[in-house]
Amino acid sequence: MHRYFLKKIRKRFNLSKPVGRKYHDINPEDIFLDSTNLPGFEEHALQGRIERPMGGETFTVLKIFLACLVIALSAKLWFLAIVDGKVYAEISDNNRLEQTLIFANRGVIKDRNGLELAGNAIKDAGSDFAARLYAPMEGLSHVVGYIKYPQIDRAGFYFEENYRARDGVERAYDDKLKGTNGLKLKETDVSGKVTSESIIESPLDGEVITLSIDAEVTEELHKAVKALANERGFSGGAAVIMDVNSGEILAMTSYPEYNQNALTTGMDQKSFNQLLESPRKPFLNRVIGGLYTPGSIVKPIVALGALNEGIISPEKEILSTGSITVPNPYDPAKPTIFKDWKAHGWTGMEEALAVSSDTYFYSIGGGFGGQKGLGISLIDKYFQLFGLAETTGIALSGEAEGVIATPEWKAEKFDGDAWRLGDTYIAAIGQYGTQVTPLSAVRFVAAVANKGKLLKPSLLLGGEPDPVERTIVFKEKDWKTVHEGMRKGVTYGTSVGLNVPYVNAAGKTGTAEIGSGKSYVHSWSVGFFPYEHPRYAWAVIMEKGPATNSVGATSVMRTLFDWMSINASHYFE
Repeated sequence: MHRYFLKKIRKRFNLSKPVGRKYHDINPEDIFLDSTNLPGFEEHALQGRIERPMGGETFTVLKIFLACLVIALSAKLWFLAIVDGKVYAEISDNNRLEQTLIFANRGVIKDRNGLELAGNAIKDAGSDFAARLYAPMEGLSHVVGYIKYPQIDRAGFYFEENYRARDGVERAYDDKLKGTNGLKLKETDVSGKVTSESIIESPLDGEVITLSIDAEVTEELHKAVKALANERGFSGGAAVIMDVNSGEILAMTSYPEYNQNALTTGMDQKSFNQLLESPRKPFLNRVIGGLYTPGSIVKPIVALGALNEGIISPEKEILSTGSITVPNPYDPAKPTIFKDWKAHGWTGMEEALAVSSDTYFYSIGGGFGGQKGLGISLIDKYFQLFGLAETTGIALSGEAEGVIATPEWKAEKFDGDAWRLGDTYIAAIGQYGTQVTPLSAVRFVAAVANKGKLLKPSLLLGGEPDPVERTIVFKEKDWKTVHEGMRKGVTYGTSVGLNVPYVNAAGKTGTAEIGSGKSYVHSWSVGFFPYEHPRYAWAVIMEKGPATNSVGATSVMRTLFDWMSINASHYFE
């Protein structure tokens, strides 16, 4: 039995003796003994099973399936690429998905009466944004300003996403006016035709801004400045009217000006260069950026300073003979003569203001003939108090800071030259190195009118929440003296051209000599109305006119007053 099994095993495992090698017989008991010692396997979990290779039939079926799949995919690819390839390529080329801007409409700018000064109009169908249009009125360019449109590159994409505000209120309140742009997805074909679009973010239009400006009053004021400049040879001019209680600007204009619509739409480079290079400076807002020697318009400040320091009483009179003579300690034969514009005789303070006596203000400014003067330090103090050497803080850009002539200023400008008594005389009448803007002038006149409140000017209806920057304290009788002097300036003095029946005004003129040989002058008119309860102050400057001219800035306000008496008399109430 054992031999039989042994023989079978040898045959099964090919255990016959090889040539040259001797094998021992395998004992069958050893084989059966090993089988009993095999480890236990859970055959139902496929443990201990011997893996069998895939059968030939199964492999053949798998190969056929894979071959069919490859053939199907290849056929589909051939169909898309060869049969319909041209169609799908054209669809791909002809459609494009873009993210584009939706430009917000810029906020509208209105005057105090609701008149639209800057608005929007729908442009042609190819435009992505509304056109900016300005009211066809004179005198408003520097106040309202202008804008430039967003620009595109050669590929037709916008590299600027907002309007560019260039001047005036457009620039000062750009954050409120510009709004917020929206976004949309747009699909176009090869010809640029929109096939579909959807809004991602809706645009938010800019705010409406209402100005304190009365556009019609401003236009008439501008016309008056323009007419006088052209008729009498002034190189330019500016005018401003301010509410003496709120600081609101009722009118502001500068001549010459620029064309807002032309600059916004775009003009050729040659024309633009001519504007830039013009000696008349049409881009200069003279109200805030023009610095002018004030002349006699500062005399009310000098008068208040003298009264406050107690160096003179309102009733004391000083003799004006047409000039004062100051001895020269180094050469008695060559005294210095300071001229008055005419001999006024004996004048008290009110009359000195009314007739603008230089002799009177030489005396109380620098001292003369036994009359004590303020001196340059106190003159500087009071000029500073009324804000002549500071900006007003108006929202417009480009405001210039004033200058006051002092010993320090002279030493800097004239290589250490010493300050002399004559310099104080000239400074007391607003000549020499002192320079102010028309806006600074109207602000200090408003402070005189309202008896001490120095205001922050505003172009917005309602003014600043707290317009009073500081309060200047003087005795009530001192304010009254200066008011009376300026009122007499209208009833019989240098501002008599404003002595009209429909409104009582108080005024002061100023004539500043400039240029080589003093052949040119700046002509000033300042004041306030109505006199009984002041509401508005004004300042008008006519720039660089012939010294021989006899018609000055006062005529501008007279022209305006005549127009207002018919068309805007409510401002006189």
